[in-house]
Amino acid sequence: MTKTVRSLVVLGDSTTVGVGDPVPGGWRGVGPLLAAAFPRARYLNVSFTGARVASVRYEQLPRALGARPDAAVVLVGMNDTLRSDFDARRLHVDLDAVVQALVAAGSAVVTVRFHDHSRVFRLPGALRRALRARIEELNGIVDAVVRRHGVECVDLDLLDGAYSPATWAVDRLHPSELGHRRLAAAFAERLARAGCEVPGHVSLTCTGGLATTPLHHLGWLVVKGIPWLWRRGRDLVPYAATIVYRSWAGRPEPVRYVATEAVVAPTTASPGLGQPSL
Repeated sequence: MTKTVRSLVVLGDSTTVGVGDPVPGGWRGVGPLLAAAFPRARYLNVSFTGARVASVRYEQLPRALGARPDAAVVLVGMNDTLRSDFDARRLHVDLDAVVQALVAAGSAVVTVRFHDHSRVFRLPGALRRALRARIEELNGIVDAVVRRHGVECVDLDLLDGAYSPATWAVDRLHPSELGHRRLAAAFAERLARAGCEVPGHVSLTCTGGLATTPLHHLGWLVVKGIPWLWRRGRDLVPYAATIVYRSWAGRPEPVRYVATEAVVAPTTASPGLGQPSL
């Protein structure tokens, strides 16, 4: 028997805000596109740009639970991989707490495991290796949380067109309109697998978005892309330098955090959430 979705909530960062899918008056993106497949459901998007996993747990989750969601989408974590204070154990605790609370509230939950973003946004070799290592740790955490709570997951690495230029916006950091549609369709399919009734469907035909040109790409690179790479590069450089040194010296990589279903909370205080990145 399928479950009627009366309340749909979306939690996350700038991707779930809709950045990359501009429409007159602002952003659209994956949330409204997914909500259109549930025309009778109340829709609430508590995402904000720059959110990290701790942000979702402490700032977004209370509002999401207040909506008494029957279905919830959680897309967060990439901002954490780009920061110098990356803490895999704390990230695991926070993500597990978010999913556990949503499941306990009776929500069908869908989250994501991440693609190799260095194949989309080109980075120098050392930074690329550093980011890949972080994403591997993050995906291990997502896998453990998904297994523990039995929720659905969209693997972005396997998403149709994941590495196609058409899937990505001018900044190569966020999905384009087509990318958002592909993501929304994948979420709808996973919610159906979780037992939710999905009355509508997500069309992959692009309509209503604002077109971008090669000039937009060049303008973004000069005005925003290079400054963004400089800011995030400074956060990743120390970690990347360590990787390069160990490779040059023939020393083994340090043991990375291995996520299991048993979640052990860190003993340190909650970290600051920092400034927005994505």
